[in-house]
Amino acid sequence: MTPETNEDLPVIRAKALSEYPRINHAFFTRQGGVSTGMYSSLNCGPGSGDNAENISENRRRVSKKMGVAPASLMSVYQVHGTNVVTVDEPWDRHAAPQADGMVTSRLGLALGILTADCTPVLLADQQAGVIGACHAGWRGALDGIIEATVIAMEELGARRDQINAAIGPCIAQKSYQVGLEFREQFVANDTQFSDFFIDDDATHLRFDLAGFVELMLERSEIANFENVNIDNCTETKMLFSYRRTTLAGEIDYGRGISAISLRD
Repeated sequence: MTPETNEDLPVIRAKALSEYPRINHAFFTRQGGVSTGMYSSLNCGPGSGDNAENISENRRRVSKKMGVAPASLMSVYQVHGTNVVTVDEPWDRHAAPQADGMVTSRLGLALGILTADCTPVLLADQQAGVIGACHAGWRGALDGIIEATVIAMEELGARRDQINAAIGPCIAQKSYQVGLEFREQFVANDTQFSDFFIDDDATHLRFDLAGFVELMLERSEIANFENVNIDNCTETKMLFSYRRTTLAGEIDYGRGISAISLRD
């Protein structure tokens, strides 16, 4: 999928959400920002060691692209859990709640998920006017963050058979090497989960995170979903990756953002 460019801020969009006029969504790349060095250039993660002014400017550019005020680009303190918060009004970014999912039915708010290998998932029920976003790393996906986000959307009036979702760029199976013990955490929950592992060598496997997230969306029985199928670990110039920078010996890494909002 080729990124769409507007005002030097490339984004990736999914057809599953693009056909709905009330829904604005974007998986932002690392390009078009002001940060430098390992954070170059659209680093939106307050948890990184980047200059705070650079992060604020990058987030301002993202909010402009999303059509909301800078203070209305919401993000949470992600902890790889299953807590989902309902967003009714902006909060101070530095006092964000600990959660890995957000939902809202309010206009003028953009829900933003920060990732650098984990899976950003954006969801929308246009008919009900309800949107959601969640951060699905392996732990959160296994423990139920996707189902928790769908339930939270239902509590605002959404219906599963009307929800569409998009899986954004994340680390692909070819890039995701894990130890043998990693698989045991999955098969202890469901033996079908072994399908998402392939042998790599005598002591390692490769895990299909995006495929696993797809299964979780299937099990949630929503209407439709799409995977943009982009490996952020290999897209050096386009996307941030924790694993890639760690293997390269960097001391920190940039965070990309994915966002969704409601239009009038």
